[in-house]
Amino acid sequence: MTAHLALIRQHPIKSVGGEGLETITLQAARRLPGDREWAVLTESGERLATASETQGQPDRWLPKSCFLRGVASADLQAVTGGWQGDLLTLSHPRQGEITLDPVTEGPRLIDWLRPLWPAEAPAPTRLVRGVGIWTDQKWPWISILSLSSLAELEARTGQALGIHRWRGNLWIDGLAPFAERDLVGHVIRIGPVELRVTDQIGRCDATSADTATGQIDIDMVRTLDRLYGHTDFGVFAEVVTGGPIRLQDQVTL
Repeated sequence: MTAHLALIRQHPIKSVGGEGLETITLQAARRLPGDREWAVLTESGERLATASETQGQPDRWLPKSCFLRGVASADLQAVTGGWQGDLLTLSHPRQGEITLDPVTEGPRLIDWLRPLWPAEAPAPTRLVRGVGIWTDQKWPWISILSLSSLAELEARTGQALGIHRWRGNLWIDGLAPFAERDLVGHVIRIGPVELRVTDQIGRCDATSADTATGQIDIDMVRTLDRLYGHTDFGVFAEVVTGGPIRLQDQVTL
């Protein structure tokens, strides 16, 4: 089978929901457009944020510890949804559905998310939209994952793990399981776009949550280490030559 682009995933709010796309245009040395464009600050992140703000928004990249994250709340992993026109519609199996304008209705989102966040953790304060994109790394990288690797992991664990807990950007089908690990340092092509594979993606406990329920269903970090001798799943890549990509585009190694 020829390797091809099977899924494009965008997550408008860091750690909160996500949606599938049919096509997107990538730019050289830039992240996936719109991915982690927004994030929810916590009380512990406010000091760093307010020290570097322009017109009420952070003007530099901030570390992931400043924000709501799935590693601190498995319930967040069960939030789904994305854009509907200019509004975001999100849903959760226990919280129901909310539709809002993130520009003007951030406080509504904070109220909706508060029951999903541990009471002992620093409380969510506000929705921010920075000059950068709120990925975990400062570098403008895109995540690439393999459906074949996922299928093998599911077979070896005896569980249907699904794609959502990994919060990846691009999913490729047709590679040998975990062949992506050997691509670090190489340039691959997806349709007209060239990407240089930069690093493995080390995983955290956020991936231990079942995204249908928001409950822990596996110790993913320990499982990866036991089965493969590492805790990685997927790779990062930097866009070298930009352009439009779409589902079913051929992937050339």
